[in-house]
Amino acid sequence: MRYRILVLLLFLIYLSALSQSSSKYSNDFLNIGVDARSIGMANAVVSSTNDVNSTYWNPAGLTDIETDEISLMHSNYFANIANYNYISYAKNVDDESAIGFSLIRFGVDDIMDTTQLIDNQGNIDFNRIELFSAADYAFLFSYAKKNNFLNLNYGLNVKIIRRIIGDFANSWGFGFDLGIQHQNNKGWKFGLMARDITTTYNSWSFDEERLNDIQDAIEGQNQQIPEKSEITLPKLQFGISKEFSLNNEYSLLGAFDLFVVFEETNDIVSTDIASINPALGFELGYIDLVYLRLGVGNFQNEIQNDSSEKLSFQPNFGIGFNMNNIEINYAFTDIGNQSTALYSNIFSLKFNPSFLR
Repeated sequence: MRYRILVLLLFLIYLSALSQSSSKYSNDFLNIGVDARSIGMANAVVSSTNDVNSTYWNPAGLTDIETDEISLMHSNYFANIANYNYISYAKNVDDESAIGFSLIRFGVDDIMDTTQLIDNQGNIDFNRIELFSAADYAFLFSYAKKNNFLNLNYGLNVKIIRRIIGDFANSWGFGFDLGIQHQNNKGWKFGLMARDITTTYNSWSFDEERLNDIQDAIEGQNQQIPEKSEITLPKLQFGISKEFSLNNEYSLLGAFDLFVVFEETNDIVSTDIASINPALGFELGYIDLVYLRLGVGNFQNEIQNDSSEKLSFQPNFGIGFNMNNIEINYAFTDIGNQSTALYSNIFSLKFNPSFLR
């Protein structure tokens, strides 16, 4: 029965993707990922996530939370030009359900607005330069519940998107995510995260007067007002994982995930209908105190200057420390510059707020 429901869900998501046109990079900041532990494992966590960070990776994992949890993360991108910040809170409602809330901000701050640099007399006045920010916000409201009859955990995210580009433009967006997890009697865990299941719609508004300032500031500039709506197509993440006990002190978690987008990209598997990218992650634990993590993902067929293709990938590394009610994690991404993106240092903190009392 549960497999029929899953097949029906995937079919509906596929039909939704085919029936819509999208903006290629709509809400792309939500694809970066949160939590240094997960990023250290190349984001291959959709089946194993079981804490407050499940609000992002798979809300079905919230059902394993036994007490209140808070998670914080900060990272810098593009040589510290852009800042990515994340905070999440989750708690169990009863033995079978849980709720959570997350806030994500990805922004570039202190951008110089030089459209008023030259006054009406043609004089340059640097005091007329103002600063503005271009920031994307996501508010996620999560609910998860166990279904003992189907032996499934499932969760739902309601997403509100807010995007602001100074006083030039801003938008509101709305969408849903759906997550499922299942564990069989041999300890294998399976997960599915369907993002933007009904497509996520963003509606933009523009300050036409400010856009005209750009045209006046740059001679010959023909700044057309962009489209006022964006549609983000559904994306799927499948995962399988299992934790092995090596001895009384060491454990090993292995995970394999597939990321599916319904468009043609440079992913290692790419067709006119969909593109697929694999990720592999490992976590070696020592007495539930210290963790070493490795992951590899983001496989891309890159076009070289001579028009040939080269396969690139992104290796990740991470460590973590779990001290009673506090967990500190660190991830270092893009070791060896295998992909075109610059490496990043990512820190995250997870704790039970009771220790503050």
